[in-house]
Amino acid sequence: MAMWVFGYGSLIWKAGFNYDERLVGFIKDYRRVFFQGSTDHRGTPQFPGRTVTIEPAKGELCWGAAYKITRNEDQITALEHLEVREKQYDKKAYVDFFTDLTDSTPVISNVMVYIASADKNLNNNYLGPASLEEIAIQIVRAEGPSGPNREYLFKLESALNQIGCEDKHVTDLANEVRRILLLQGEFIV
Repeated sequence: MAMWVFGYGSLIWKAGFNYDERLVGFIKDYRRVFFQGSTDHRGTPQFPGRTVTIEPAKGELCWGAAYKITRNEDQITALEHLEVREKQYDKKAYVDFFTDLTDSTPVISNVMVYIASADKNLNNNYLGPASLEEIAIQIVRAEGPSGPNREYLFKLESALNQIGCEDKHVTDLANEVRRILLLQGEFIV
């Protein structure tokens, strides 16, 4: 039996595991937000970066990519990889995945997605909402073992553009980070 995994952040551009099929599409009633602290990839415990999680949002769509993993050994390897990679995400959900805006029936049901919840008792890295400028400043300053936090943001923006999705939150945040970097005299491509 095939296993499906939905990626809405770095999984869009870098799965890191073997898969049989990749579909671009969306899940309903969720939105992508930069509310999760990253102390192991894009920041440090002393200065966390910000990465995306999803939160319930009636009527919203969250675009990304779903990966089909068929072979049992590939499923085991993918889950082992994801449990390490997504270890700061405290919740898994199983959602319906759509590829067409006009469809009312999902293309795939029970697609697994990792979520960083807002429950500080379960997720001590949850940073929560802040102003666009505050989030941008934190992203400009943060860097971790996987690289600068801004790189994560810009790669996400590029990956979403490549799949034909404009996410206002991501675009506005990327533009604010560019504005801050320009004020600091850094050249941005």
